Amino acid sequence: MSQILNVTLITETFTPEINGVANTLGRLCDGLRLRGHRVELVRPRQNDEINSGAADDLMLCRGWPIPGYPGLQWGQSSMHKLLQRWQRRRPDVLYIATEGPLGLSALRAARRLGIAVISGFHTNFPQYTQQYGMGFITRLLTHYLRWFHNRSRVTLVPSVSQKVELERRGFERIELLSRGVDSQLFNPSRCSQALRESWGLQTGDIGVIHVGRLAPEKNLGLLKTGFEALKSSYPQRTIKLIVVGDGPQRSELEQQIPDAIFCGTLRGEVLATHYASADMFLFPSLTETFGNVVLEALASGLGVVAYDEAAAGQHIRHGHNGALAMPGDETAFVDAARWLLEDSENLRRVRLNARQHASRQGWTAIIDQFERQLRDACPSESSKTLRQTSDKTIRPVSSMPLD
Repeated sequence: MSQILNVTLITETFTPEINGVANTLGRLCDGLRLRGHRVELVRPRQNDEINSGAADDLMLCRGWPIPGYPGLQWGQSSMHKLLQRWQRRRPDVLYIATEGPLGLSALRAARRLGIAVISGFHTNFPQYTQQYGMGFITRLLTHYLRWFHNRSRVTLVPSVSQKVELERRGFERIELLSRGVDSQLFNPSRCSQALRESWGLQTGDIGVIHVGRLAPEKNLGLLKTGFEALKSSYPQRTIKLIVVGDGPQRSELEQQIPDAIFCGTLRGEVLATHYASADMFLFPSLTETFGNVVLEALASGLGVVAYDEAAAGQHIRHGHNGALAMPGDETAFVDAARWLLEDSENLRRVRLNARQHASRQGWTAIIDQFERQLRDACPSESSKTLRQTSDKTIRPVSSMPLD
């Protein structure tokens, strides 16, 4: 029987918050626990959540709102509390998923105590700065993130394109940990004719859907351009745009695309039904480390149009199970969307192949790989014995400086 691991996961976002990072971490956490491992979660409080900090598997800290991201927080630095907690019950390995104040304090506490650390590169913050008019801090932010991740035993990234980019920027010891999809939840069988009719679609009409945060980093101007190009190229067809999600650009998009249907934030079976009731999925983002929604759309049997990077580059073969464009080439992106509608056979074939591919991309293999990566980062049994001896001489935490 394999040794049970004591894993601590540090993150500034977690379910039920709605974003790709929270979704991924929820899956990894649940998967490890189902295998019998002890998983401790360290994160900011959500809303009015109350926790004394005494629970073995949960430590909550204070959070500070992130400007422009309602509902998301920076976790407060908690090094002193982490040192106390981990001296009482020491983890075998940490997985630090976010690089904010909470993640930094966890990294420093782990280094102080000699605990193995794996980090995850989940969000492409340097690219976000360009979209928010803060390009002047891109170099500084990249320097900090490189410094942070190079102090872990390994940094996990979800896509080959992200691995190549980080290695080019001097990040070391990069390994892949991809993402999976629940293909029972996201399934073409959930298509609802009643929902399609509520969108104004009949048999043969085209529902174009986009799912995601409505924010500058998502390149949503191209969503508008692509939708308008489809309508002008095929004026004889009824084509509707369905937008699922919320964010700071929603009101602007509602004004710019008045005939689009804005559904707000959806989750679970309702979200899956919206996917399955559409025909195409337009995903113009250039800032994704992965893009879980791409796999959800493929599993739902949609014709996906995206740039050739992250999840799309990893899972789509152009013309076989989706349509790809070179990153940043807006004309090619629009042409790829047009191609799907040139011939009804194109869309039918692509949608069938999309479902077949995504149905093989479950979470079990991903969690198996994550478990192996955690084990590989743990000290050997001989080093654990030495560590346990040295732990007895660690100074009381009250005598330690906090930095």
